[in-house]
Formats: sequence, C-alpha cells, structure tokens
Amino acid sequence: MALAYDPLFIASERSALDAPPSTPPPPMILTQEDLKRIAAYKAVDFVESGMVLGLGTGSTARHAVARIGELLRQGKLSDIVGIPTSKKTEEQALSLGIPLSDLDAHPVIDLSIDGADEVDPGLNLVKGRGGSLLREKMIEGASKKFVVIVDESKMVKHIGGSRLALPVEVVPFCWRFTAEKLREVMEGYGGCEARLRLGGGGERGEEAFVTDNGNYIVDMYLEKDMGDLNEVSDAILRLPGVVEHGMFLGMASTVIVAGELGVKIKNKHSSSCF
Repeated sequence: MALAYDPLFIASERSALDAPPSTPPPPMILTQEDLKRIAAYKAVDFVESGMVLGLGTGSTARHAVARIGELLRQGKLSDIVGIPTSKKTEEQALSLGIPLSDLDAHPVIDLSIDGADEVDPGLNLVKGRGGSLLREKMIEGASKKFVVIVDESKMVKHIGGSRLALPVEVVPFCWRFTAEKLREVMEGYGGCEARLRLGGGGERGEEAFVTDNGNYIVDMYLEKDMGDLNEVSDAILRLPGVVEHGMFLGMASTVIVAGELGVKIKNKHSSSCF
C-alpha cells in the first residue's frame, strides 16, 4: 500500500522558503535523513499507550525513539516501557524520560521498532553494521510485532546485494581462527572476504571494535547471492566461536520504506512492494 507524504508533516520537519502566494513553492528535495525520519514517524503510529516497546539502535531508529519521547512529554502516550537494544539507545531513552526495563522483567514485547541495513523481497534483513545485532535479535525475536523502518536505499534484490558487510559477532579468543572458518564455510555459498571490524580505539582507530557484549565483529563481504539463507544461517551458527550473525530471517512483521515518491508499507505474507 503506497501512501503519499503529508505536506504539513514534511513542512513541520523542514523550513520552507518564503514565497509570494501566487508563486508555486519550489520542489522540496528530501535528504536521506528526511526519509529516515519520515519512516520512523510512520512506525511510531503503531505505538499505543501501555505497550512494552523494543527500542532499536542506529540512525533511523534514533528518530523513532526521539518521537516516542516527544509523544510521552506531550501526554499523547503513557505507561510505555522501553527495552533498549544497545547502550547508546539506553542513554538516548533515559535522556528523553522513557521508562526502561529488560527481557528478564518483560519476556514478551508488544512491538519493536528498528532500522535495517538491507531488506530483501522476502523481508529478510541484514542488521548489525552498528554492532548491536545480538541484543537486537534477542529483543526483536521476543516481540509480537517487529516494524522495520528504512529509506529506499536499503532495498536489495538479495541479502548481500548492497556489497556491504554481513556482520558476524564472534568471541575475541582466537578470532582469526573463527574468521578463517567463516571464510571456508562461505566458499560453499558463493564466497566472501572476512575482515575484523576496527574502530575500537587507538590513535588511528586500529583496535578491534568491541560490542556491548564484549565481543568482536567479523564483517563478511559477499561475492554472490548465497542461495538458501536458512542453510547458510545454520552453517554459520554451528561454528565454535560464533555468537550470532546479522541475518534476521522471517522476523519482520512490517517494513516501512520511505522514498522520494512516497511511503510504502510491506506486510509479511503480502504482495511485494518492489
């Protein structure tokens, strides 16, 4: 189902140029950040008072968390409990006054909202380029409904189609051994290059990136369509040293895609929006 943008909504997000009444307004150019915000705000329409919410991580999810905080301050939402998927999201939510808890206290979550790095036609996702894939998968896997928010640049024909990283969280112990085993396994699924993610510190950011769980990330750069994603998932997870991977298969209930021509909403088991 395609929905046209609400001009008043967009105008509230970006200042319009002053022009005489008889002059048509100039065409509005939406940035990628605008598209992320539009998708995030549309997702927050699913939120109701009294819900337990999974709060996602990343540049798109940040807009959704901010919107939830705004609606709480305005009194339009109440009795919300948030379950953050990362330390960064926890800090943001606390700064906005969103009450927080965890899966131990709330093992069933009403709704999770998060972004994605890739979305394929079957609503399978790649997540974790921000490094929070394990907590995201735990929380979103415990959700009755998982709404994914993306801009149209994240849509791919197959997982790995963006030629960017498919993250795998690994234990630091002998990570090179694990990375090599990942590369060997992936030879049977089109091949990949496996690289340790850096940026965890040091003068040049040359130290390993460390997740909130104290693990490393090995980024796999795929060479071809992997084929059977469930088979690939099982093969990766069987490797000792692997904690979790960034393929979220069959988990998304709804994907909201913001693009220059409008917002598209794709629901699980409905016809493709591509």
